[in-house]
Amino acid sequence: MASRSYNAAIEHLNSLQSNAATIEAARASGGRLTQFAIPEMLEYLSRIGYRPEDLNSLNVIHITGTKGKGSTSAFTDSILRRCMPNSKIGLYTSPHLVAVRERIRVNGVPISEEDFAKYFFEVWDRLEANDVRQFESTPPKPMYFRYITLVAYHAFLSMKVDATILEVGIGGTYDCTNIVPKPVVTGVTALGIDHTAVLGKTLREIAWQKGGIYKEGVPALTVEQPEEGMEMLRQQAKDLKENISVSSPYSIP
Repeated sequence: MASRSYNAAIEHLNSLQSNAATIEAARASGGRLTQFAIPEMLEYLSRIGYRPEDLNSLNVIHITGTKGKGSTSAFTDSILRRCMPNSKIGLYTSPHLVAVRERIRVNGVPISEEDFAKYFFEVWDRLEANDVRQFESTPPKPMYFRYITLVAYHAFLSMKVDATILEVGIGGTYDCTNIVPKPVVTGVTALGIDHTAVLGKTLREIAWQKGGIYKEGVPALTVEQPEEGMEMLRQQAKDLKENISVSSPYSIP
């Protein structure tokens, strides 16, 4: 049997397409690849044995934005752990500084190398065992970031966390984290030009992407934004049948 060590998991992970390559492919396609992002992620989730509704049990706080989404996620994690000392709090962020397992934390600590390898290969084996695909265009394995996101979902569900802070990777509407039907709350940090600039997106279009994490019946939060960005966030909230709450970057609404 092939090694199922942490190092072996990293080798397998590094064999998958990187975010940079995917962004370049999206740019070359004129953005057409994005329309397949969520259907493909839902397909991968199904292939490893979960329904989207299963993710609701993670009690997700979903955070996106251009500036400050990582620090906001970290602050939220710290607040929850302080206010709920007897609970198990999951945190999923990117990128990592030293080791990829830093992206998946429970109670402030990256999951162990043993746990990362365990959950990594459980996802890998399930994808190998269930290769029936709904869309012919769906690759057998997801790209690097999508794969880690699947591992995070699987790890948090297996460890039965009480709440999860989920940081968006890129954008929002088409990001692979955006498959949780009912987060507990959604939030947008400061907007600006980010990775989506390679696709020629304006601030208004970026705001539309970020606001895509808003869900019907789920509190929708944002900090103060440039007017064109705020206008689009308000429109997204209206379209998704949710009121938007605005606060300064240093207050909690």
